[in-house]
Amino acid sequence: MLWTDVNYHDMEEIEKMHSIPDLESALCRVFGVDLPEPKRGVLLELYVQTVLFCRECNYKKEQTSALLSIIKATHEVNIETPLNNIEQCFKYCKELLLCHSVRRPPFSINLFNSEEATCILNYIYNRYVRHYKLYKYIFAPQLQLDLSFTYGIPGQDEPTMENSSALDVENVMEKETEASIGEPEGATLGSQSELKGLIEREVREQMTLVSGQMDQRMKDIADQHKRAPDSPQPNQKAKKH
Repeated sequence: MLWTDVNYHDMEEIEKMHSIPDLESALCRVFGVDLPEPKRGVLLELYVQTVLFCRECNYKKEQTSALLSIIKATHEVNIETPLNNIEQCFKYCKELLLCHSVRRPPFSINLFNSEEATCILNYIYNRYVRHYKLYKYIFAPQLQLDLSFTYGIPGQDEPTMENSSALDVENVMEKETEASIGEPEGATLGSQSELKGLIEREVREQMTLVSGQMDQRMKDIADQHKRAPDSPQPNQKAKKH
């Protein structure tokens, strides 16, 4: 079972708040949100919208507490790396939801029935998973690719102190020979320029290919959910005791 981040007393305080600013203030205190803008505003909006969703569905305090913890845990898995881990995030989210939908003490507890679990899964997908790139861009550490190129003949030994004088003599002789046969001065520079352009072009093509594959995987996931039949919504009427 997931260790909840919101206890009963915290939920009592959250239930008393009705305006958005009051909800943000209460959730900021409960989750200890201490982030600069825009991270603070984006994270608090995610929590506020989750609370409003639970109120629309007439969820109990313990259900709201569990869903807030699931959202928080999924978000933390998403932003722990700048790389694409959407499949891992969604799988982890479903496992947490399953732990709160099946009664199997002490490993899981049935806070949500099958209809509620399906409704929550759709909410998380539409509210978070579909925008996971935005959350990752705002919260995840940025990854910068720094490329350096070394041009030369593969396998050619670097000059050492012992043979530097000999190499200098050989270079002078080679230059004199090249000048005698009329070799153009820019031939060597032109070859290096062509090699540099070829390498940079190959790198760009590889990066474009990887980016396209990532976008296609996200599109496949979205299409899979679009083809799925609409799930029944939970009973919107609160039970009266």
